[in-house]
Amino acid sequence: MVMQFDKRSKWWGWGKEDETYNIPDPDGFWKYVRDRLGETRSRSRVKSLGDFKLRRSRLPKPDIAELRQMSGEGAVSTDSEDRAFFSLGKGYKDLVRMRGGDIGNATDAVVQPGDEQQVLALLRFAARRQLAVIPFGGGTSVVGGVEPVGDGPTITIDMAALNQVLEIDREAATATVQAGVMGPDLERPLRRSGFTVGHFPQSFQYSSVGGWIATRSAGQNSTKYGTIAALVQSVRLAHPKGILSTPNVPAAAAGPDLVQTIVGSEGTLGVITQANLRLSAMSEHRSYKGYLLPSFAAGAQVVREIMQAGVEPAMLRLYDEIETELSLALRAAPTGAAAAAERVGRWYLQRKGLDLESGSIMILGFEGSEANVRHSSEVAKRILKRQGVASLGSSPGRAWRRSRFSAPHLRDVFLDKGIMVDTLETSTTWGNYVTLHSKIRDALRGALGERSIVMAHLSHSYTDGASIYYTFLAPQDEGGEIEQWERVKATATDAIVAGGGALSHHHAIGIEHRRWMRDYLGDEGSRWLSQIKRTIDPEGILNPGKLIPDLEDSPRA
Repeated sequence: MVMQFDKRSKWWGWGKEDETYNIPDPDGFWKYVRDRLGETRSRSRVKSLGDFKLRRSRLPKPDIAELRQMSGEGAVSTDSEDRAFFSLGKGYKDLVRMRGGDIGNATDAVVQPGDEQQVLALLRFAARRQLAVIPFGGGTSVVGGVEPVGDGPTITIDMAALNQVLEIDREAATATVQAGVMGPDLERPLRRSGFTVGHFPQSFQYSSVGGWIATRSAGQNSTKYGTIAALVQSVRLAHPKGILSTPNVPAAAAGPDLVQTIVGSEGTLGVITQANLRLSAMSEHRSYKGYLLPSFAAGAQVVREIMQAGVEPAMLRLYDEIETELSLALRAAPTGAAAAAERVGRWYLQRKGLDLESGSIMILGFEGSEANVRHSSEVAKRILKRQGVASLGSSPGRAWRRSRFSAPHLRDVFLDKGIMVDTLETSTTWGNYVTLHSKIRDALRGALGERSIVMAHLSHSYTDGASIYYTFLAPQDEGGEIEQWERVKATATDAIVAGGGALSHHHAIGIEHRRWMRDYLGDEGSRWLSQIKRTIDPEGILNPGKLIPDLEDSPRA
C-alpha cells in the first residue's frame, strides 16, 4: 500500500516549502560573505524524495501485516518517500545526504500509533521480533537522534497522532499533554487559558513535547521559565514490559528522581507518551532592549553580575564580536532619516569608547508584571551603567523577537551556495568561560582554515555559568562534505571535553556526540548509564546506537 505521512517540513531543509530567509540587503551581505570565504559554487539537490534510491524494506510481509492489524491499515507505511523522510533529522550531515539523495541506512517501516496502548503493543511486538524502534516527534534532531543504526530491521514510530492537550489544571497551573503535540499546538490552548509553558527552543514551530523531554531541551526563555527538565512534573513512558507512570506531585523525597532519568533519555529507555508540564501565567508586560559592550569577554562579566544580582531575565543573549559583525551585515542598510540617526548614534558610541564594528551586542529581555519588569530593569540598568555599557534602545530587542525562529532558514540559503554551515554548543562555569570560548574558537578556526567564519553567542545564563553557542561557515569540500564536517566536528568536540565544557548543553547526544560520552562521564559514570540501559532494554531495541556509551568501543579503550 502506498501512502504519504505528514512530512511536517520540507525534506531538504527547514520549515515549509514556501518559507525562506529574507536577506534585506543581499548585495551587501553576500559581499561580506565573499570577502571572508571567497567565491563558492552553487549546489543543486535531487528534485524529490521519489528520486531517492533505497533498498527494499527488510521487514517480512507477515510482520508488516501484523503491524497493520495492530495499528490500522493506514497507520503503517513502507513507501520509499516516507521511509526516506523519517530516517534523518535536520543536522548538517543529514541535510547534505538528503540533498544528495543518499540516505544510507533507511528505516524499514513507519508506524503511526493512535494511542498509548498501540505504542505499547508495538514495542512488545518489536521485542518479540528483535526489531529496533525509534521514536520520531518533530524530526528536528541535529545529532542523529532519529537515524537508524545497525544491520537489523528498524521501525520508526511517528508520534504525530498523540497530539492532544488533555487537561489544563488552572488551580495547580499544570497541563497534561500527549507527547506528539507540537510547540504551537501546545501554546494556543494554554494562552487562551492565560498560561504558557514558556519553552521556546529555536525548533519550537516544528518540534514536539516528547522530543523536548527526550533531548533535555532548553528554550530561548529558559533563564526565566526553566529548561524542560524543570518544567516536567511527571511522565508516562512506554517500554516493552509496560507503562512507567511517575507520581504527579510537585516534589518528593522518594529516592532518585525517575522523571529526571527519563528526561534526556533520547528514546533509549522507552517512548514518552504523555507528560504533566508546569505552567506560568502569561506575562502582562515585556521589555526587550539592546546594548553594546566593548568585547565578548567584558560582556560575559556583565551577564554574570546580572544573573547573580537576583533578577530573572526572560532572555539574555550576548553576541561575540564576529556574530555582532555578521548580524549587522544581515540587516537592511539604513537610509534617509534612519541613516542620519545612525550617524548620531555612532558618534555617541565613540564618545563612550565603543564601536559597533568591534563591539559585542547584548539583548536583554524581561517579562512579567509591570512592577516586576520595572524592578528587574532598574537592577540591570545600574549594573550596565557601572560597566559603561551603551544602550541601543528597543529596536534590537524587537528585531530579535521577530526573527527568533528564522535562523535555520538561513542555513538552507548557505547550503544552496555551497557553504558548510553548522552549530555546536556547550556550557561551563564563569571562571572557565572566556578561556573555553577561546579554545573552541581557535580549534574551529584551525580545522576550517583561513576561508571561514567562526562566531559565537551566549544563549542561556545561570548564576554559576552560561552556555556558548557556535556557528561556523566555510566553503564545502565538494565530494567530501561529510568527511570535512566530521573532521571539524571532532576537533571542536575534543576541545570542548578537554576544556571542561558540557558535551552538550541542549542539542543532546544522539549519534554525533556518543563516542565522547566515556571521556565526558568517566569510566564509572559510563558504566552506570550502560547498566541502566541493559537492565531496562536487555534486547537493545530502543533507539540503539544513541546516547549510551559503548564501553567496548570507545576512544579511551
